[in-house]
Amino acid sequence: MIRILLVDDQRLVRAGFRSILDGEDDFAVVAEAADGREALQAAHDHRPDVVLMDIRMPVLDGLAATRHLLEDPGVTAKVIILTTFDLDEDVYSALRAGASGFLVKDTEPEELIHAVRVVARGDALLAPSITRRLIAEFAARVTRPAASPALDRLTDREREVLALVAAGLSNDEIARELTLSPATAKTHVSRIMTKTGTHDRAQLVVLAYESGAVTPRWLAL
Repeated sequence: MIRILLVDDQRLVRAGFRSILDGEDDFAVVAEAADGREALQAAHDHRPDVVLMDIRMPVLDGLAATRHLLEDPGVTAKVIILTTFDLDEDVYSALRAGASGFLVKDTEPEELIHAVRVVARGDALLAPSITRRLIAEFAARVTRPAASPALDRLTDREREVLALVAAGLSNDEIARELTLSPATAKTHVSRIMTKTGTHDRAQLVVLAYESGAVTPRWLAL
């Protein structure tokens, strides 16, 4: 059972998401919160697996709440950021804060359900509609790469896989690109996360670009 915390200052929005999620046998919406401060308390009280977090809220906004949650060793939840615009300035900041997924609020119910499941198992990055565009936005801002000793432990194959993760490819797409089985691609990604101390694909993308391990072609020209 995937335990979910809904965080949004609009009650109708929370009700809409709950109506979609409650219809799934493997989902349980364990709590709701109207602002980031309530979200922090609810995360401690109910131990959700996934938090659907709005960005713009009173008292404590979604960005600050996400940072607090992911810095707390007692919280293991994955955060999916909800945004009105698919290239919202704040989404870039949320990616750096370690959020595991991003969805626009007008996403289709099937995409929401899928996103919760894949984020819960650690496989998600971003909604398909914004993945490569947001990565491009992120990469374009990185001007001074900082070396990361963690990357020295990667094999040549793992570096190839890291570059494809940073390009927004899923495990299945990585498998096709490198002529591997999907299970082998997933194993490579898991090993990379273990070696680099990252907890999901979003953090891998941040590490890849901020360390200079991956340089997009449009920046290298």
